[in-house]
Amino acid sequence: MFKEAIAEGGLAVVTGAASGVGLAAATRFAEAGLGIILADLPGETLDAATEVVRKAAKPGATVIAVPTDVTDMDQVEQLADSAFQTGPVAVLMNNAGIGMSSKCWENYDAWTRMMDVNFYGVLRGVQAFTPRMIEAGRPSVIINTGSKQGITTPPGNPGYNATKAAVKVLSEQLAHELREAGAPISVHLFVPGFTYTGMISSFLPEKPAAAWTSEQTVDHFIEHMTAGDFYILCPDNDVDSTRDKRRAEWAVGDIIENRPPLSRWHPDYKEAFAEFEKTGKT
Repeated sequence: MFKEAIAEGGLAVVTGAASGVGLAAATRFAEAGLGIILADLPGETLDAATEVVRKAAKPGATVIAVPTDVTDMDQVEQLADSAFQTGPVAVLMNNAGIGMSSKCWENYDAWTRMMDVNFYGVLRGVQAFTPRMIEAGRPSVIINTGSKQGITTPPGNPGYNATKAAVKVLSEQLAHELREAGAPISVHLFVPGFTYTGMISSFLPEKPAAAWTSEQTVDHFIEHMTAGDFYILCPDNDVDSTRDKRRAEWAVGDIIENRPPLSRWHPDYKEAFAEFEKTGKT
C-alpha cells in the first residue's frame, strides 16, 4: 500500500520526529514527495529538525512542525485536526517513545510514564487519525514503532518491554480490523535493531560499531514496507535477520515446550540456546 499512498500524494505525519529514526523517516518521506508534519515536544530540537526536512522536501511541499505531547489526547486530536485541515494523510507514523529504567517491584512512576508515551501515545494516534483515514478511502499506511524488547522480552527493563509488547498487539489487531473493514490502509510494525539515536548518544558519544545509523534502519524499513511486510525487524551490524528469527522462534518455544520463562537467559538452557541460535537445531 505504501507505493499507492506515495503515488496519491498527501502528508506524512510523524510523531517523535525531532530526532533519531523519526527525523530520518520524515526526511525520507519528504524526499519521496510527501508533505510532512513533524510532531514532537516544542523547542529548538523540533525547530532544527523541521529545517532539515524542509531542505530535503520537493519545492513547494508542505513541511510544518506541530508541537505535540502524545500523552495528552487533546493535543493528539489537535494534531489530527491540523493534519487533515492541511491535506490528505498518506502516512501516519506513531513513533514517539521514551526509555526509563524499571524493575517489576520498583519504579512504578517509570512504568506509568513509559506506558503513557510508548503505548498510549500510539493508541491516541491510532484513535485520532484512523477514523478519518478510513472515511477518506484513499491508500494510506499506519506505522507503529515497536521494539525487539517487545517480542523476545529480555530481562533488564520489564516496563519498557511491556509497553512495546502492547504496541505489537495493538498493531496486529489494527491490521486485522482494517483488513476486515476493507479499508485501503496497511499497518506496519517497525522494529529497529541496535540504532544509534539521540537517546543512545546521550551516554555513548560515539556510534558503536554494532549499531546502524537511523538512516540505515529507516531505509531497511521502507524497503520492506514497500514490499508489503507487516513485521519488519531491522538488523544491525551485530544481529542479522537469521539471528532475529531464531531468537523470536526460541521465545515462542518457551510456551510450546513448556520451558521456564525467558529460558534464553536461564543457566540450564544456555548451551541449548547457543546451539539453536547458531544452527537452528536443538
